[in-house]
Amino acid sequence: MRQVPVRPVGAVPPAMLQAVADTFGGCHTLADLLRWNGAQRPSVQVAAIVTQDEYTHDVVLPFGTVFLSFDTT
Repeated sequence: MRQVPVRPVGAVPPAMLQAVADTFGGCHTLADLLRWNGAQRPSVQVAAIVTQDEYTHDVVLPFGTVFLSFDTT
């Protein structure tokens, strides 16, 4: 199965970048992301859902000391 690309913005420590890639590299859909979130105890609070157009939304999720933006269609 293909890995989802992880791209840092700004200065992200290599260990954090690897943790993000390891954790979310297999999340291909918003359903995958929400399934991961549902397995967390406590679950992670989605920080924002930003509507780009009628088909595309960005989901912003805190992860440790960083925020992740997932582009979904």
